[in-house]
Amino acid sequence: MVYRYILFNKPYNVLSQFTENRDSNHRHHTLKEYISVDSVYPVGRLDQDSEGLLLLTNHGQLQHRLTNPKFAHPRTYWVQVERIPDITALKQLQEGVTIKNYQTRPAKVKLLSVEPSLPPRNPPIRFRKTVPTAWLEITLTEGRNRQVRRMTAAVGFPTLRLVRIAIAHLRLEELKPGEWRDLNSTEIESLKQI
Repeated sequence: MVYRYILFNKPYNVLSQFTENRDSNHRHHTLKEYISVDSVYPVGRLDQDSEGLLLLTNHGQLQHRLTNPKFAHPRTYWVQVERIPDITALKQLQEGVTIKNYQTRPAKVKLLSVEPSLPPRNPPIRFRKTVPTAWLEITLTEGRNRQVRRMTAAVGFPTLRLVRIAIAHLRLEELKPGEWRDLNSTEIESLKQI
């Protein structure tokens, strides 16, 4: 079997799946509209309202290793939050917070001094003149459902925009929203070492 490894920059409002939910009255955008490669599947997920790096493959064993929590590979996000987090909130995020009766693993968290260079989101986030926003860089080694959003909300700073910029050593870099590319041989070998 020939294995494929694809990096995709998932736009906002796109489901991390190839088929539409038939029980929904609303039409949703899916990966099928962007990726025409047969038999590849996402390694993990990004929610419909999250953006950024998604890895797809038809290599089942690698997919299992990258989604199994015991292998704990890092995933890095740029997170725009409502208001400016204080040192106490940042420390809580770093040490782990309790969400839905679960204590998250420690995370790397830093307040970015400059807003990251990202394409505008369509539709844009809600803007309120009286409420400032800030950007955090958060690196997790686990990936529970809506975890970043729940973590920032738990410390009082709701997420407004969430963009995954890295999965282990793989980076979003030059991929624009909706674009994809195959991994090169060096990236594939590094991925297999995780």
